[in-house]
Amino acid sequence: MRMLYLAYRETGEFVPQAVAQIPWGQNIVILEKVKDAQAREYYLRASIENGWSRDVLVHQIETDAYTRHALTAKTTSFTTTLPAPLGEQAEGMLKDPYVFDFVMLEETTKELEVERALLARLRDFLLEMGKGFAFLGSQYRIEVGGEEFFINLLFFHRFLRCLVAIELKTGDFKPEHAGKMNFYLNALDDLVRLPHENPTIGIILCKSKNKVVAEYALKGLTKPIGVSEYQLTRQLPKELQKQLPSVTELEQQLQEE
Repeated sequence: MRMLYLAYRETGEFVPQAVAQIPWGQNIVILEKVKDAQAREYYLRASIENGWSRDVLVHQIETDAYTRHALTAKTTSFTTTLPAPLGEQAEGMLKDPYVFDFVMLEETTKELEVERALLARLRDFLLEMGKGFAFLGSQYRIEVGGEEFFINLLFFHRFLRCLVAIELKTGDFKPEHAGKMNFYLNALDDLVRLPHENPTIGIILCKSKNKVVAEYALKGLTKPIGVSEYQLTRQLPKELQKQLPSVTELEQQLQEE
């Protein structure tokens, strides 16, 4: 209780109200693990809005969700292509990087395999994407000029009231990725978007990006596109796996000790 008083004695009206809205265990986690006042307020707000359990909260703090969500300089065309305040809201929705550490994949994994791995853990995937995302489909088919095209992942964002198209790239960001996404967004706006919905947003998720290259690729485009990196948990090389004891062997060893 003394720690609680010392941490929040000079804060505004929001913090005491927020503290009362989450369980004591979550409050203790935030007090012990987060020392920055703004970061504490972020985790308080996010816990309330997203209904994070204690374990989920710990995970978000350990993966530095505050920095990835609030402080990182993001590469987007949201504020230049969307009306205010929608552009700012979309900018706040984006993370950079996204941490998909609930799947284990090798360095040579292909895009379709990454997509399948994320869909196999859809709940965790949506949790990392953030509040408001509703899944609509994978390899979403659109037809333009008599040709078929397939978008990796399609979502609807309840609070932004718009479709969100996501393209996964297992390598570096390339300028042509922005052109392809711009094409998809034009098609989705004309063929799929409903009259009362806001313009469709595109997110390109890459293993790495050159920020300057991404900025030049988005410059002049009329559609709202964001470029973010993502991180995966990679599997150990097979040679190293063979050298490590199995779970059964570890359990036997512990019993013997």
